[in-house]
Amino acid sequence: MTDLTGNKVAALVAAAADVLAVEDVTEGVAPGNAVRLRGRLRVPSDEAYDRLAARFRPLGVTPLLRKRQDGGHSGGGEEVLALPVTFAPAEQRVGLALLLFGLTVLSALFAGAQMVEGLTETNWNLLDGWPFAASLLAILAAHEFGHYLMARRLGSPTSLPYFIPMPLGPFGTLGAFIRMSAPPRNRRHLLMIGAAGPLAGLVLAVPILWLGLSLSHVLPQPASNYMLEGNSLLYASLKLAMFGKWLPGGGEDVFIHAIAFAGWAGLLVTGLNLIPAGQLDGGHIVYALLGPRGARTVTWIVLAALVGLSFLWTGWILWLVLVFLFSRLQDMPLDDITELRRSQRLLAAAMVVVFLLVFTPIPLTLVR
Repeated sequence: MTDLTGNKVAALVAAAADVLAVEDVTEGVAPGNAVRLRGRLRVPSDEAYDRLAARFRPLGVTPLLRKRQDGGHSGGGEEVLALPVTFAPAEQRVGLALLLFGLTVLSALFAGAQMVEGLTETNWNLLDGWPFAASLLAILAAHEFGHYLMARRLGSPTSLPYFIPMPLGPFGTLGAFIRMSAPPRNRRHLLMIGAAGPLAGLVLAVPILWLGLSLSHVLPQPASNYMLEGNSLLYASLKLAMFGKWLPGGGEDVFIHAIAFAGWAGLLVTGLNLIPAGQLDGGHIVYALLGPRGARTVTWIVLAALVGLSFLWTGWILWLVLVFLFSRLQDMPLDDITELRRSQRLLAAAMVVVFLLVFTPIPLTLVR
């Protein structure tokens, strides 16, 4: 934290002079006892932020660029909040990342080993689970490294992916996450980082699922005691393309190979991450496209939809609580003025289509 003395405030005003036609300066505003410079930008917002960031950093300050809240004397205008803080690079805890990944590999191997046909008791031969574990972890790794590599490319400080082992669940993992130590530069960066993960994961999930379906068989459905994976539009279409019929149907269903189950789980994870709310990838994409007000509106629509979906599958109750809690933590970009380019708007719209294709209303059903 840096104290903003009178001399430093003057230096900030001077540093911003060719970027912002300053109309007033206010010290000690929230957040973080910042200095607020109000006025009108002299240059495009993306160029303005680049200049401000480069000039403010030697002063120990980070600029936030926003639309002017009071509208200015004649309407419009912008404001720069000079935060007395700079963001350090994300800590790369390689040992922890490797340990968690190793535990997740074991956990996923255990989950996959239980998928051997004809099992009547716990299978401790973990090597039996390698087709499932390798397929699922490849998809999850692609997803997280999609985020990681895009963030690094755009200069956003981020940690390595941390995987979460969960040996008692059907997948052997709760997924993975990365930690960003600073907000994205602008909405363009927010979109690119948010979309990179689901797209990278999907690039592997679809061919892995197709391979798994080619190893699977259509059989009569048992009367009871089995787990039924839910259909998304994409999953149902791939089964139609592979087997020539909508499944389940006519008393038949595809009994999927472990590799197909991993591919299906990859689609499920992509759909869950693309829910357009809060800290989820879909929430970041919607914020980038619609801004804070539009994102809040979509979040309330999502919450209402989750209430309805919870009558179909009780697991949505947990997601309802999580979305409600974490929707309050939506990251605002450092530059919240610069808007998406046309190509980026098309990408955001395409990600909405992807969400509709892979979202699974009833993920899993236990038929007893």
